[in-house]
Amino acid sequence: MPAPLPLDGVRIFDLTRILAGPTCTQLLGDLGADVIKIERPGEGDDTRRWGPPYVKGEDGEDTSESAYYLCANRNKRSITLDLSKPEGVALAKKLLAECDVLVENFKVGSLAKLGLGYEQLREEFPRLVYCSVTGFGQTGPYAKRAGYDFLAQGMGGIMSITGTPGVEPVKVGVGITDVMTGMYAATSILAALRHRDRTGEGQHVDCCLLDTQVAWLINEGTNYLVSGKVPQPLGNAHPNIVPYQVFPTSDGHLILACGNDGQFQRWCDLAGADDLKGDPRFATNPLRIVNRDALTPRIAEYMKTKTTDEWVAALEAAGVPGGPVNTIDRVFEDPQVKARGMRIEVPHPLAGDGTVPLIANPVKFSGTPVEYRRAPPTLGQHTDEVLGEVLGMSAEEIAAEKAKGAI
Repeated sequence: MPAPLPLDGVRIFDLTRILAGPTCTQLLGDLGADVIKIERPGEGDDTRRWGPPYVKGEDGEDTSESAYYLCANRNKRSITLDLSKPEGVALAKKLLAECDVLVENFKVGSLAKLGLGYEQLREEFPRLVYCSVTGFGQTGPYAKRAGYDFLAQGMGGIMSITGTPGVEPVKVGVGITDVMTGMYAATSILAALRHRDRTGEGQHVDCCLLDTQVAWLINEGTNYLVSGKVPQPLGNAHPNIVPYQVFPTSDGHLILACGNDGQFQRWCDLAGADDLKGDPRFATNPLRIVNRDALTPRIAEYMKTKTTDEWVAALEAAGVPGGPVNTIDRVFEDPQVKARGMRIEVPHPLAGDGTVPLIANPVKFSGTPVEYRRAPPTLGQHTDEVLGEVLGMSAEEIAAEKAKGAI
């Protein structure tokens, strides 16, 4: 018998959509939680319609499931529940009595209007861990604003240091603030569950995009706090390490990442750059940072003398970090990515060939490996199953709720 997954027995009432919240609940589902995704009848998660591309059906035509939706919704069960109706709210509370965690990303105050706010539920469900994922948090002057990843990247400073100097600010190519907020939320929920299991007390976990993006400034944010100097965009260069950037080769581009003085000296030996190796201006990393403008163009000239593949092989043999800039198709063909199993195929009821390709969870457990138990669900796919299994409702009782428009 395989060991139970870490969160086996934990049930999540998932009131999230788009990316940040679903990233959180997908991670919890990957770890074994029973995630019940609550969706509005006839509508569902907004991202279901965020295509193309869509899953192709047996006829080769687009289905209703977008690739965007697929990216953050595996290992969940979908039920439809109309929370605008008292009957829907009543069913929600019955389900909450059987759940350990509620995760929601409604605007501040919206669920309270339905009687599902944290303060309204805490006495009835004292063990419930209630996690809110919003744009700006539950407090402060921006609390009631709608928040989006793009806004958080701008307001949180990352765009001011991303891209090439002298051009307009650039966002990260994926919704990284959403993703990181989801990860912080998942980690916080695990800690709150640990506390609940020890004390019997649930609590409210408040996660937001802006806070996460400010935290994600990491070294550049701390550089500013310590020095008082406002960081500027450096293109592909690093503020604290030189050389650590992209350089043109004779046939493409390569990342050279010398994280210490020994690696830089070994690169000089590979390149035949005795002039740079012996130059006192470049002897240490702090000196290379001060003299960045003098050093970088000279490194670039040496990098043009070999192809990308020649440099990759030479750098690896010498123990100097470096690598190509892969397009996404090459990422999934990379032998290391293949060896780590980062592409998976999951059975899906709408897919013409029976499965949909997904990106794997990156965490490898020695004793309780991640299981891909469920494909991202179709809208309301598990309504009857969940209500029957979790609440013990009969087919007739479920039909009556449908007739009332609750589900």
